[in-house]
Formats: sequence, C-alpha cells, structure tokens
Amino acid sequence: MIEFINVRKEYNDVTALDGISFTVDDGEFVFIEGKSGAGKTTLTKVLLREEKVDSGEIIINGTDITKLRDFQIPYYRRTIGMVFQDFRLFPDKTAFENVAIAMRVVGTPSSEIKKRVPMLLRTVAMEDKGHHFPRELSGGEQQRVALARAIANNPDIIIADEPTGNVDPQMSLEIMNMLMKINEKTGKTVIVVTHERHLTDTLGKRVITIERGKLQSDTPASCEGVNSQ
Repeated sequence: MIEFINVRKEYNDVTALDGISFTVDDGEFVFIEGKSGAGKTTLTKVLLREEKVDSGEIIINGTDITKLRDFQIPYYRRTIGMVFQDFRLFPDKTAFENVAIAMRVVGTPSSEIKKRVPMLLRTVAMEDKGHHFPRELSGGEQQRVALARAIANNPDIIIADEPTGNVDPQMSLEIMNMLMKINEKTGKTVIVVTHERHLTDTLGKRVITIERGKLQSDTPASCEGVNSQ
C-alpha cells in the first residue's frame, strides 16, 4: 500500500505539493493526472526519494520512506520499476542488453538473465527485436523495451512517467493496454503520471487529479474502458 499523508514540498517559496493525501492499494492501477506545473513531477521525485519532503509522510508497505537513511534508498528503489517518457535506453546496447542490464546491476546470475529476458521481451511483444539497437526501433518499440526493463526485477510498484509522450495515439493505447495487462496478470501496483486527459477519460481507471500542488479530485475506476486490441 502507498499512503501520502499531508505531504508538502516547496522550492524557493514556490509550493509544489500542498498537503497532498491519498492512498493506493496493492494491485491498483491509478493515473496521476494534471497539467504542466501541477506538481506531478515533484510527486514522482518524492515517491522515488529523489527529493525530500518538507513535511508529511509517505508510507510504502508500512515504512515511512521519508525517514530512510541514505544507504537504504538504493534498496528501496529496487522495489520500483520506472518507465520514462524519453525511454532512457542505452544507445550502444541491444534491446536484450538494455533489459538484461537492469538484472545485472542487482547481481542476477547470467543463467537466469538468459532465461528471463526473452520472456520479458515476449511480454511486451518484442521477442523478435531482441538484437536490435534503439536506433533501429520506433518510439513505441523503444517504450516497450523500457517497459520490459522496468519489470525485469519483479518490482512491487511500476511508475510510468508520461510513458506515451513520445509515441502516436494508437501506440499510446497499446502501451496503456500492456501496463493494464501487467497489472491484471501480476497484481503489481501501477501508477501512470500523465497530462493526457483523453487517455484517462478513455480507459476507465482511477484518476487522481492534481492542480497547483493540491489534490483536485480522486475519481474511482469505472466499469468502462477501451481496449485497442
């Protein structure tokens, strides 16, 4: 479970998060939606412990991460899989190697990497592109590889930060469907940070809207939703 309790963060007298409180249950799929400057990036940074809060608590599975010591932060981050708008793939490594490197840095044996990476690429429909370099892949394909890398170490939480910002509308829906399938099949908690209101309106998932650092609304999931496949 993720709990934000009256979280406040300021930068040079500008309030980025103004007493934000909400809870995300284990296995939920949630959008964090808001315009540019609403506070979404700051919320992501404090959740990753890239920034410290000025006040409030962030409880992850019973632990207040605002009180983590510096040496504990890297271990905490291993429980989170990140997907970024700009993909952040290594240009000189193949799709297979980009996924494998996430496993190597945590000491996964080579035999396990060889077995698991093809399965991960298959999960995101990239099993036939494992030997391709990022420059040989479309934006949508690069984002699929980034998603495979994010789930490589079996994280508890997946955070996708504007994951559809550099792909076309059709690919946006495909990436969202992949995230939803991962959520449904694995029970992982998925948080998608976005400014694209049409996506949140279309997919019928819970939407937490932030405006000027404050929680503007919290709309529960509906029974409706669009699957592009």
